Amino acid sequence: MEIKFIAIDDEPPALAIINKYAGQYKDLRLVKTFDDAITAATWLRHYPVDLIFLDIQMPDLNGIELARIIGKGPKIIFTTAYKQYAYDGFELNAVDYLLKPFSMERFEKAIEKVFALSSQQQELPAENYLVVHSSYQVVRIRLDRIRYIESRKDYLQIHLHDGPPVWTLMTMKKVVECLPAEQFSRIHRSYVVPVNGVRSVSNRRVKLNCGIILPVGDSYHEFLKAWKQP
Repeated sequence: MEIKFIAIDDEPPALAIINKYAGQYKDLRLVKTFDDAITAATWLRHYPVDLIFLDIQMPDLNGIELARIIGKGPKIIFTTAYKQYAYDGFELNAVDYLLKPFSMERFEKAIEKVFALSSQQQELPAENYLVVHSSYQVVRIRLDRIRYIESRKDYLQIHLHDGPPVWTLMTMKKVVECLPAEQFSRIHRSYVVPVNGVRSVSNRRVKLNCGIILPVGDSYHEFLKAWKQP
């Protein structure tokens, strides 16, 4: 399984380090390097890759902005000398966040996450599972294991049928985008439920098959109209 990647950094020594470390892997192929994000963004429109090493502090367009422009697609490993961007990195669902200067050992850990995630994506169709970051690990969750998803400020708590909840630094908007719309529905600013896990709906309350009762928010009343009791 070959991983094609590019590296974007306005500092040549940083690009050289990534090239050196990546050279230790036969399945990592550096396609191109860029010293500015705007040129890279234009190139990516025509040449897709599997992975991007992306510096954050760059002139004109920084790495966080570029990642938002790219959206879904290549996996991203942020590289930066500034710790304060870690939250933005994980909020964008980056595979990892390397703090400069990083060692070969730290680089290896990030790459192993990329290979593990790529392997998981080959094993199952994308619609059958949700991939999140939890406790600095990439976690794959089968959709049929999800009881419901709850927002807890900056984090999500993914409640499971067969184990303890999984905590992840992710927004409700982002997780809804990752879930198949025909299988999951947002019923409240703080809750997402599997449609086939709903036992009954009454008085703006949803009762799940597991017995949990959750409220339906004012902005999500369309769910009440759309849901039909089997």
